[in-house]
Amino acid sequence: MATGKPATIYDVAARANLSIATVSRVLQGTGPVSEKARVKVGQAAAELNYVPLRAARSLAVQRHEAHGLVLPDLSGPFYGDLLMGYERWAGEHGQSVVLTVTQGNADPRRSVRDLAGRVDGIVVHGNALDLPTIQELRKAGVALVLVAHPPVTGCDSVRTESASSSERLTTRLLDTGRKNLVFVGDPISSYDVSERYAGFAKAHESRGSAVPEPLCVPLTEESGKRVAKEILATGNRPGGLVCANDELALAALTTLRAGGIAVPEDVVVTGWDDVMAARYVSPGLTTVRQPMAELGQLAAQRLHERVTGERTRARNDVLATEIVLRDSCGTSGAMQQ
Repeated sequence: MATGKPATIYDVAARANLSIATVSRVLQGTGPVSEKARVKVGQAAAELNYVPLRAARSLAVQRHEAHGLVLPDLSGPFYGDLLMGYERWAGEHGQSVVLTVTQGNADPRRSVRDLAGRVDGIVVHGNALDLPTIQELRKAGVALVLVAHPPVTGCDSVRTESASSSERLTTRLLDTGRKNLVFVGDPISSYDVSERYAGFAKAHESRGSAVPEPLCVPLTEESGKRVAKEILATGNRPGGLVCANDELALAALTTLRAGGIAVPEDVVVTGWDDVMAARYVSPGLTTVRQPMAELGQLAAQRLHERVTGERTRARNDVLATEIVLRDSCGTSGAMQQ
């Protein structure tokens, strides 16, 4: 709005040229209303960036005692650890968690707007929502915490360190004489992956070497298999695969070995996350451990602080990561931040 203040139900009614009662029935889903009225209210609410916040509800209802958690999807072990940490903290502090997944959602913006009216604040992971939607929620007064996302003015952010660990791991591979390293993963897909590629690139730049272009593939098991099968089919063998996550790395490692390529003798493979399987595959997968449960706990804590008014200024938290050296890169032991 021109005033910069959050829109109210009165603004929506005026824009839609309908009564407050009709708008209220549409927004709350109570009472009979025409489809034409629903459309007009929906359009007006969207144009005004209206979000039905708890402050507009009865003063008798101070809080929902619920957090909204918005994730892009639930595939892979990454989100399981994050959820476990989040729900543990929330449960210990009497908060319920309402989960929304945006993958496959035809209208995630509307889903999150609805969610904002049922919870006290929202945690958004990565690219689950686009920046305009995040800014819309912030302007509407929704308490927001962003996880694995670039900082946004007015919002708390919680993420793990990526660039420095990636640079150190890549430098270690280069120092052992490995050449023609390939970064596997699409830097555009997420902030975390872009930071991992930035560290990979910096390690090359520091040695005066040309920075290899990333092999842009989705961060999935199937993509890891395809990358390895392409290597097997063409015989164009890189010195190493620096993978953006463990799913890619584990699939590539097992497929290469099944095709007769020795890891790490012929090709080194590294991952990121340190999922449980990384410890038990042969050879053990060199990777970077992220404190995912702690990340979830901290996100829940930061949101609670904002909701309760304990803290009003936004803050950015960066948790340390740990390089875990196993046999897939030809070394053993541990490197810690």
